Amino acid sequence: MKDSTTISSHRYSDHDTVESSRTAPSSDQYALFECRTCDNFVLAFGPGEPAMYCHEESMQPVVASTMDIEPPDIRQVLLDAFGLPKAGLDICLSVVGEGPLSANEVAQQLDYDRSTVTRYLNDLVDLGLLYKSQLNREEGGVVNVYHSTDLERMRRETLLGFLSWAGEAAALIDAANLTKQEYCKANPSQELPNLFWESFTDD
Repeated sequence: MKDSTTISSHRYSDHDTVESSRTAPSSDQYALFECRTCDNFVLAFGPGEPAMYCHEESMQPVVASTMDIEPPDIRQVLLDAFGLPKAGLDICLSVVGEGPLSANEVAQQLDYDRSTVTRYLNDLVDLGLLYKSQLNREEGGVVNVYHSTDLERMRRETLLGFLSWAGEAAALIDAANLTKQEYCKANPSQELPNLFWESFTDD
């Protein structure tokens, strides 16, 4: 396999169904593959054309999807994957573009409440997008200032973080489908209740 990042997911490769006329999402940076022997799916991310193998055989590219997937919105992606809404993104970009900055300087620049800025700055440090150091003041004392991590490292870490989140999301979807399948098998004469997922939250 060439330079690429992969997420592998097992289950539900229904090869007997007719492929939809909808084309799978296409990009110069990623591709989807499936194994015709087992239910292994792979998302390959990266430039070039990675050669994917399963059971020592080439995996087949997925060229059609039965679901009409809406294109992702960057704000929603950041919120869902990293818990980073618009305010957090604004604060991160402020430090990346103008840093190093203190919490007071960021708050003044963006006209945000200082406590909000401090909370998001610490969240961004925990995420690995920023790092914190102490600066000696001329008038005495020290102040915490925030710096951007290396931008190439930030790119890599956020990409890997999102792909890990996507793998977790795929596992949740798979588990949900299995739960639904098992419920229908155990209750063949009953319709799936409207509040199905709420009734299985403890599982």
